[in-house]
Order: sequence, then structure tokens, then C-alpha cells
Amino acid sequence: MTFHDELRRYDGLDFDRFFSQVADADIARIIAKNRLSPMDYLALLSPRAASHLEAIATRAHELTVRHFGRAVVLFTPLYLANFCTNQCVYCGFNTKNELERRKLTVEEVEAEAQEIAKSGLKHILILTGEDRKVTPVSYMVECVQALKKYFTSISIEVYPLTREEYGELAEAGVDGMTMFQEVYDEPAYLELHPKGPKRNYLRRLEAPERAAAAGIRQITTGALLGLHDWRREAFFTGVHTDFLQRTYPDIEVAISPPRMRPHLGGFPPKEIVSDADLVQYILAFRLFMPRAGVTVSTRENAKLRENLLSLGVTKMSAGVCTQVGGRASGQDDPGQFEISDGRSVAEMAEMLYSKGYQPVYKDWQYL
Repeated sequence: MTFHDELRRYDGLDFDRFFSQVADADIARIIAKNRLSPMDYLALLSPRAASHLEAIATRAHELTVRHFGRAVVLFTPLYLANFCTNQCVYCGFNTKNELERRKLTVEEVEAEAQEIAKSGLKHILILTGEDRKVTPVSYMVECVQALKKYFTSISIEVYPLTREEYGELAEAGVDGMTMFQEVYDEPAYLELHPKGPKRNYLRRLEAPERAAAAGIRQITTGALLGLHDWRREAFFTGVHTDFLQRTYPDIEVAISPPRMRPHLGGFPPKEIVSDADLVQYILAFRLFMPRAGVTVSTRENAKLRENLLSLGVTKMSAGVCTQVGGRASGQDDPGQFEISDGRSVAEMAEMLYSKGYQPVYKDWQYL
């Protein structure tokens, strides 16, 4: 059974009817439970639960400290290339957008690595656009071999691969992968991905399973908030993450809840997801999966990221540059999107200490 099979179980679920039947007493009962069902999780995502955020936040904080302590792992992304064959309407890398397309040589990758390593970071996330010909797996393996000299944990956020290709990268030293489904609602997905290989909904949906089966130990999933009804997308992200944890109990799972940001192309969000909506999503997920990670990126502003600290966040990016080769070469072409929190790694660490949290630079060593 794949996650797609599990997803079909929710075909026909009337979200509006379900939400209309959630009562205050249901929310209080769910907050007190030790283990939540998917429908409990959905109730916490309901409009009714929005008036109980303080009580949910207290429980979320308690669970986060119990399972993760007061520690936040820091990492940074490294864009290897921005070539892409897709026409995703909401992405700056859309093949129809006019921007300088670049791909780092392995020597340039190492130069970027040296700049990042000066900050003390040991966790890195490498990204490419989705172009198999320009950035084949063999190229990623070469880059990983160079990066291993500087970092102990290397994750990927690239186009969907075969199980064998994920195995090849795991063998090279990759230990984590992020795959944003972008939109779990299939009709909405097809509308937003008019052309290119990314239009294959199922191939993307099942990529995390292939990665887990191939030995990638850390899997992060998520939907891009703003493209569709956020409550439904948050629900399906949660059940996807739960499915992965149950099916592959030896992996670490996490979600990332990115909201749309300004980007080249200017496609506006279909739905505005407020700060309160984002908080409700993170809190509900923390109660549903107390041991799963939650990553909050620099898409969010500094003040909000600080306020989210005690509510369930376990991992944050810092010292972010979304330009290909932007650190070592000073490349300043438009990146994939605009960031909101431009603080350096040192500034993020200082903030975390000031809030009573410990910045974690390394919690994994590849042997």
C-alpha cells in the first residue's frame, strides 16, 4: 500500500461539513489525549480550534520540550543550479521566466562550501531546478563528494528520483531529502503545473517513499501554503508524514510549512495564509506527531520565527542565499524567491541563546 492508496481513503471527505460539526468540547478533549487520530488532527485545524490556540500552544510547547529539549538545529540551503524544465506558475525558476541560468562547477560548489563552513554550520541542504539533463544524479554525486569535506549532514531538495538513484546518493553521503508536494489536491496540482515533468502528480507524491526505501534516513514533506485551501493541505501533509513514519519506522520525519513569497513571475497566492493560520497549523501538527520535526525557513520574518520558537519548531535555516553561487561570487540575480529573514548564522545563534535555546550545528555524523 502506497500513500496514494491511503490518500484515496479521504476521497469524498466533506471538510466544510466536518468543520461545522466540531465543538469546543471536542477541542478540549483532543488537547488532553495522548495519541491523536487523523480526524483529531483535522479537528485541531478547524476554524473552531482557532479560538483555542492558547491551550493548544501550551500543550505543543510541553510536547516539544519533552521530545526535543530547548534546541534548534541550524542549516542553510546551497543552490547548485537554476535550470528547470517545468512551467510551475508560482516559481521563479519557471522555464519561461527570463533569468540568467547558472550551474555551479564542482570547484564553485567547493568555494560556496568554504564560505558556508566559516559560519560553523555542519548541516546543508542542496537544491537544483528540475532539469535532469543539466543536473543529472552523477553531477549531484560529484557535488556531495566535495561537500562531505565540510559538512556532516547533506540533504537534497531536487526533482523526484528513482529508488535506485536515491540509493546512489545515499551511498555517496546524502542522509536527508525534502520533497514539497506543493499541492495535495490533484485537480489544483494539475492546474498549477501546466507543463513539464513535474506535472506527473503521482511520481512526485511517491518520491518520499522511494527515498525512504533506498536508505535516506530523514524525510521532510510539505505543501506550499497559498496555492490551495491551507487547512486541507495541512491535513494531507500531516497524514502523509504519519504514513511515512508508520511505513518506515526507522526514519526521521518532519514537515516544513512554507508560505508563498514574492518571486520572478509574480503569480499571486490563491489564498492568503495569515500568521495565525500558520501558528494553528504548526500547533495542530505538534499535537498529532509529537516526535516529528518542524522546519521554519527564512520565508518567514525574524519576529515571527522568534515567536514560533516555543511552539514546536525544531529546525531553522540561517545565513540564507537563494542565488546560484551567490555567496562566493556575489551573484545577485533573482533567486527562487525573496527571503524575509536575512540574519547570519551568528545572529541566529545569538537570538536563540537570548531566548533560552541552544543552536545545534551538528547532530549527525556520516560514517
